[in-house]
Amino acid sequence: MLTMRPNEDKTGVVFGVQTEVPSRKGSTAERREHDKKVGGGTMSRSGITCPCCGTIMMMEDIRLEGKAGRLGAVMTAVVVDGKNGKEYRLPTVDEILLADEAEKELSRIFTDIPFGIPEESTPKGGSGASRAFSVDGYGLDKWYKLFTPRQLLALGTFVKYTRTVRKVMQEEGYSQEWIEAVSAYLAGGIDKLTDYIASLCTWHVTGEKMSHVFVRFALPVNWDYAELNPLSSSSGNYWACLDWVSRVIEDNIQATQRSIEPHVLQCSAIAENDQGQVDVIVTDPPYYDAIPYSDLMDFFYVWLRRSLFGLSSTIDTVFHEPLSPKWDNEHNDGELIDDSSRFGGDKAKSKAVYEDGMFRAFQACHTSLTPEGRLVVVFAHKHPDAWETLVSAIIRAGFVVDGSWPIQTEMGNRTRALSSAALSSSVWLVCKKRQATARPGWDNQVLQEMQENITQRLHDFWDAGIRGPDFVWAATGPALEAYSEHPVVKKSNEPGKVLSVSEFLRHVRRMVVDFVVGRVLSHNGGPDAVRGLDDVTTYYLLHRYDFGMDSAPIGPCILYAVSCGLSDAALTSRYDLLARTGGQTSVEEEAVADSADEGESEEQEEGTSSTVKLKQWYQRKNPSMGYETLVGPPAPLIDQVHRLMHLWKAGDVTKVDDYLYTKGLGHNALFHQLLQALIELAPTGSEERALLESISNHVASRGVMPAYRLGLME
Repeated sequence: MLTMRPNEDKTGVVFGVQTEVPSRKGSTAERREHDKKVGGGTMSRSGITCPCCGTIMMMEDIRLEGKAGRLGAVMTAVVVDGKNGKEYRLPTVDEILLADEAEKELSRIFTDIPFGIPEESTPKGGSGASRAFSVDGYGLDKWYKLFTPRQLLALGTFVKYTRTVRKVMQEEGYSQEWIEAVSAYLAGGIDKLTDYIASLCTWHVTGEKMSHVFVRFALPVNWDYAELNPLSSSSGNYWACLDWVSRVIEDNIQATQRSIEPHVLQCSAIAENDQGQVDVIVTDPPYYDAIPYSDLMDFFYVWLRRSLFGLSSTIDTVFHEPLSPKWDNEHNDGELIDDSSRFGGDKAKSKAVYEDGMFRAFQACHTSLTPEGRLVVVFAHKHPDAWETLVSAIIRAGFVVDGSWPIQTEMGNRTRALSSAALSSSVWLVCKKRQATARPGWDNQVLQEMQENITQRLHDFWDAGIRGPDFVWAATGPALEAYSEHPVVKKSNEPGKVLSVSEFLRHVRRMVVDFVVGRVLSHNGGPDAVRGLDDVTTYYLLHRYDFGMDSAPIGPCILYAVSCGLSDAALTSRYDLLARTGGQTSVEEEAVADSADEGESEEQEEGTSSTVKLKQWYQRKNPSMGYETLVGPPAPLIDQVHRLMHLWKAGDVTKVDDYLYTKGLGHNALFHQLLQALIELAPTGSEERALLESISNHVASRGVMPAYRLGLME
């Protein structure tokens, strides 16, 4: 498949995107002539710049080119194993020609394989869970298009000869059970190999090795991809993939040698069964709109189907459909995921189906448990809507949350953890059946009990090192113990109205963020919670403490904003506190903008939606910042500090003093604590820190010290 040079172990080759960049000038004939000359251009976050005439091809243009079949690839480098490690060189003419020759052999190989080349459709990109897919938007609308001809030839060859194993084993007298088992293991090796030989793989620059497709749960377009030699000795080769399958088999055999043989029942969670009642149910339910597992599974399904079909009637039944099961509208059952693409783009219907499905699943759990049984739910999600849906379903199904623990379940070296504030912990909720005689509760009593339950747990979680979005959601479990004891919680001061799950969780989140801000202001010591700090400043401190001034993923920022009674849109436009710094659209790979150096001449780079960052004080230039309007609320305290910084840098001490006096900041304990906290958060030696220290020293020299005895902290 890959031609090897003597004494040279070719690890792989690297490709770059190639597109015909249309000229905006001249006649049709001139544009065609231009297209012949131009092989590719420079890719940026906004599009491709033509190297010939400087024409910029926007992302929408590129998508249209892809759908029209006019996107290609150019081999840019060859990576080989040298005497001193990896070596990089330009491809030879023969190597380029051989890469193209593979396409001529595809029909011959796939003629003998059931269902032929994988022409099943890839998932459609969109909102909800389907935002994980962008390949379809660039014309990669069939599964085979995610592989180069040479990769397809390699995979087809492995599938073809794996299928011959059953015949050889039959001739050797092996039983049908052995034939099926060995065939399945070999097919698993091919599936693992597909994760390493696809045109979505990239070259791991620092590790000098191949990265695989699923570095995260998505299928994004990669503009520079690497092609592995599956017969090399580098990571991801065919023999290494088989070795991993063998290790799993050996470990499973050892782990189950002394265990009771499990009874595996594969059916819908809401299907009736004759298994009787059980003592414990442990479930890791679908994460709302986070991960479209069945769509991602199709990446492997299409190859398993071709490797195993014809092995037995049972296997043929399982792989009867071209793609894995999604949602069955006729039976109102299937994978629970909020993905509007499965409902004709109807977002409301998608959300309603998910919420109702979660309730029916938990209701089935309630029926299946003994009276003293326990339901354990493992959940992790940054978006408030996901938690509200989960909690509503649990309570509606008749459960009480009587225990919870945040447990670190995610690898710290995964791609998302390295570049974002993705959750590293999952919250484990332990639930019991609510008493049939349970009566409605009252909001004032429930909220008081919640506060008593949660206070000590917040100390414990903080001392355990839990931070960021993990800390906010870790408190949800103990808070729910008070709320879920009642089938419904009524409002004592509003007859006929109830305290909804979303309202209750808002109380919980606000209590938690006040606790965090109190720790930040007191530098992890002293009072536990802050009282009286405005919402915008509270958000600023949460964001600054967790992410500094770097770009942050939008998910946890939305969580913090909601916890403070705000929205990310308001923080971006109305308050001019955030700038969007990453992404082209919500369905594409997240991109992080370069950080700007401090200085008046630097402007904040604007993106669209996937990441945001706090604006530097000098980038907040609204003339009204820090001043109240006639009918508006008081200016956020962070705005007042930033206004003081502008005034101080301008060198007008009189205006600084007037502002301090007018706002009464000298006697505001929160102002002094905020000032000190910002000094601690600012980089040593930065202009920001120098200005804040100068203002702090100036306030102190005027004889006005922090009034910590004003009762503003509890």
